Amino acid sequence: MTKRPIKKIITLFLLAADIFCISARSQSAHAPLPQLLIRLDDIGMSHSVNMAVEKLAKTGIPFSASVQFACPWYQEAVAILKKYPNVSIGVHLTLTSEWRGYRWGPVTGRTAVPSLVDSIGYFYQSTSAFGNSGYKLDEVETELSAQIERALSSGLTISYIDPHMGVALSTPELRALTEKLAHKYKLAISPLSKVSYFGETYMEMWGEPVKTKKSAFLRYVNHLDPNKPNLVVIHTATPGVEIDALYDMNASEMNSPEGKPLSGIHRQTELNMLLSPEFMDLIGKKFTLINYKQLLAKKDINILIPVKVEMNKG
Repeated sequence: MTKRPIKKIITLFLLAADIFCISARSQSAHAPLPQLLIRLDDIGMSHSVNMAVEKLAKTGIPFSASVQFACPWYQEAVAILKKYPNVSIGVHLTLTSEWRGYRWGPVTGRTAVPSLVDSIGYFYQSTSAFGNSGYKLDEVETELSAQIERALSSGLTISYIDPHMGVALSTPELRALTEKLAHKYKLAISPLSKVSYFGETYMEMWGEPVKTKKSAFLRYVNHLDPNKPNLVVIHTATPGVEIDALYDMNASEMNSPEGKPLSGIHRQTELNMLLSPEFMDLIGKKFTLINYKQLLAKKDINILIPVKVEMNKG
């Protein structure tokens, strides 16, 4: 057998290496981008929150909006969201009312669900107060059903439910009830806990300090998991005396040591972060933006399998 000359072997080797590199680059160039789900919470809570969701909706980007149908401003939210098909809508299941001087109560009325309200007829102001209230599970079902039915009758297309302050997924019994309601109304569940139902990773920007909120968010969305949908939960509002006056009764970090409310500046910072050129420029380059309606298009929402996920924080 005749041996090939060394030069010819080296040439063939280099040629094969070049072909491999070109192929790898080609595959990389065509690899799907990570999927990013932006979910805006507390829509319908106030006018300033509604104005913020409209500002983002006007950009045309796909995102999801979770509406508190137990709150006074939900009707304005409905009117706004009907104009924007790029927004997927969820019901932000509400069993707590966390602000000093600004409260809401059950859709069903205080006499229908007496175990869910305090002495003046409003939802309890914290998750711990709710947990220690002696609430009745059948009354929780009555109230959450009413919130979902109000949403469905609003004329909006509802894709999912999710828990305000995590309450409706906070115990095994409440989680089972939420799953029951999801099955009953043929809706998905978006998480606010260590468990997801459609494989989402999870991060929230709420607790990130104002000074580092934008940089933490941009750093995170630049390094998303390419194999899973990546959910980031956002709270937004436009500036104004209304939102700036709201004092959070649950979280000390949302108020200054002197007692000045800081929730407004947190929410305004998160809105500016989403509208920033730095974030907008990443869309289609570092990730693909999707909403829940798009995520669920190829999913069987009748199969709800809870999966533990790592919760990231900005």
